[in-house]
Amino acid sequence: MSANATVVNPIRAVSATSSGRNWHRFRLTGGYVIAIVLLLALSIYGFDYYTLDASQRPFSPKHVLLKPSGTIGLKLGFLGMFVFFAIFLYPLRKRWPWLMKQGNTRHWLDIHVLLGLAAPFIIAFHSSFKFQGFAGVAFWIMAAVSASGVVGRYLYSQIPRSLNAAALSHKEAQELQVQLSERLIEQKLIPQADLHDMLRLPSAATIERVPILLALIYMALLDVGRVFRIAKLRRHALSGSETIATLGGFLKTRHRDLEHAISIAAEEAKLAKRILFLSRSEKVFHLWHVVHKPFSYTFAVLAIIHVGVVMMMGYM
Repeated sequence: MSANATVVNPIRAVSATSSGRNWHRFRLTGGYVIAIVLLLALSIYGFDYYTLDASQRPFSPKHVLLKPSGTIGLKLGFLGMFVFFAIFLYPLRKRWPWLMKQGNTRHWLDIHVLLGLAAPFIIAFHSSFKFQGFAGVAFWIMAAVSASGVVGRYLYSQIPRSLNAAALSHKEAQELQVQLSERLIEQKLIPQADLHDMLRLPSAATIERVPILLALIYMALLDVGRVFRIAKLRRHALSGSETIATLGGFLKTRHRDLEHAISIAAEEAKLAKRILFLSRSEKVFHLWHVVHKPFSYTFAVLAIIHVGVVMMMGYM
């Protein structure tokens, strides 16, 4: 019985992990869909109002609904406040032991990014796109925090991590890259010349000489370029009709062996790039923390003051 338990438990653990990952993807996708649909609906409904001059808006029949203190505008303000507090659950989680035990750190970060992206748009519609004065300063700080959050999420993904979410050492990452290379050679489906082009990277000395911000841009360009190189790999193995059906190789094919080989090549290319830029990624990530946190807390203070002033003036 104990032997059976030894076999079954790991299977259950893997199944539970896969199920949790799929459920997270479903929730995350649902969150983005809801946010996009809401913003599109507001854009379509309020387009003729938001494009009016400020002096003409009071004469619009939609003014009573869409102005900041209007029926819809005020609800958007409440929604923005809710999103605002939800955003700060992620940094709070690092200091609250009970919250730290809930869920996966990477899943929390994904939700944090979603809320951070949605917040500026919700507040923009709440303010009816009027960004003057104190509230305007708070909005632009929030927009800067949101933009920097996207950069931070990208940097987070550039630091190689093991299955237990602990950072991989440089040696461990290199060993994993060797394993991927060996598996790729066994596939024998990708020409060596194309594989060499796929894995082509600048030298470590060159990367060390590049300024930190340029290194970040360089990393992003390599990721974008990899999409086109993967498409090129597919085109070499496809017929004319299949090339058209896959939009020039940008969509996956039905050839399981080919897609498996390409996924290994792509994984090796990503890992090689992460190893090359690891020290630079860590430096930029540290610099990002120095910038992102003060802006986040500044926005929090300004937002609380704004809400307090609005309540004191009787708009809520």
